[in-house]
Amino acid sequence: MASFNISLIFTLSLTICLLDMISARQLTESDQQLKFQYHKGPLLTGKISINLIWYGKFKPSQRAIITDFITSLTSPKLTTTKSQPSVTTWWKSTEKYYHLTNNRKSVNLVALSLGAQILDDKYSLGKSLTTNQILKLASKGQQQNAINIVLTAANVAVDGFCLNRCGTHGSSYGARVNGKRHKFAYIWVGNSETQCAGQCAWPFHQPIYGPQSAPLVAPNNDVGLDGMVINVASLLAGTVTNPFGNGYFQGPKEAPLEAASACTGIYAKGAYPGYAGNLLMDKTTGASYNADGVNGRKYLLPAIFDPKTLACATLV
Repeated sequence: MASFNISLIFTLSLTICLLDMISARQLTESDQQLKFQYHKGPLLTGKISINLIWYGKFKPSQRAIITDFITSLTSPKLTTTKSQPSVTTWWKSTEKYYHLTNNRKSVNLVALSLGAQILDDKYSLGKSLTTNQILKLASKGQQQNAINIVLTAANVAVDGFCLNRCGTHGSSYGARVNGKRHKFAYIWVGNSETQCAGQCAWPFHQPIYGPQSAPLVAPNNDVGLDGMVINVASLLAGTVTNPFGNGYFQGPKEAPLEAASACTGIYAKGAYPGYAGNLLMDKTTGASYNADGVNGRKYLLPAIFDPKTLACATLV
């Protein structure tokens, strides 16, 4: 009997010890996931073309809002001051990620430029798209040294759109070129104006949930497209710093918080839930913005997570 009791106590002690070890390990893994960190994978580098695949009906004036934004990312024509920041300034903040990677031999940055535009205004795949069909559309663009952005019109439904996402980014292998298959990055963003503007075009529309505040005036006078700019910007930052799922991010790999999505809802200093922050205002139109673009454009862009300070950095 004594032998049984000692054995039982030993077994119980061992079990408790193992449970403590498992719990500690789980806590450690959980703590690691909570940290915004580099996961040792490649970032996009070198000259990259941004190709736009327009799916559905878009007016030329709407397409110009996006193309001017892409051009503004690296435009040498934009002058920047503290009181009047530019899209170029916003994009340069992603360079900090490149300086912090383990490859310290030389810092090879990414140089973006506007590439080809493909128009599919006949809805070749219908008006309700699956994720695989989005990838099929993305594959129409250049498949080497490229980011292909699929932009779907307001009357196009996409799996998960408005339910749990406003857009997404990923990567895929393209066709064989000289015996090699190259990975290319892609992004999809939908026009939410008639489907869920309160979710995907906030703060230019009343929010669907949370603290309620009056919507801001969109800087390009188009709630849907100005909302798309916010999402394209956020996903571009995530794409170059986490193109293949093993770059910079926080949380689980399946649902990561990335360079801009880690700062969702923050657009200027003083931001809090339901309030975008102390933004600049166009005296003529009353529109809210935080960055100048080419051709006199103004844009509202999300804060970028600063990997050095571990805080969200805003332009204003």
